[in-house]
Amino acid sequence: MTGNKELFATLSRFEGGNVSFGGGEKGKIIGCGNVGKKLSPIIEDVYLVSGLKHNLLSISQLSDKNFDIVFKSDKCIVSLNKEVIFIAFRRSNVYVFEMDE
Repeated sequence: MTGNKELFATLSRFEGGNVSFGGGEKGKIIGCGNVGKKLSPIIEDVYLVSGLKHNLLSISQLSDKNFDIVFKSDKCIVSLNKEVIFIAFRRSNVYVFEMDE
């Protein structure tokens, strides 16, 4: 079980440690690249991690790259230079962004 490799515009093999999940479990980092397709924004230096069903974005990593992030009760809005880059809608306790939409 690994995140979706197909969403990566570029992907290189990378063995750089682990990512911790809730509950103390860990997933091994197996790749690093840029995520984005067609008209979607490119997000750089994203890890591909074994043990995940979906790709995850780090809010702190987006913030470090000067993206603005606003959380609402039903969505998360990510913008750059006042231009909305994407909106992730809340499903249960997770904000989901469909890159192909």
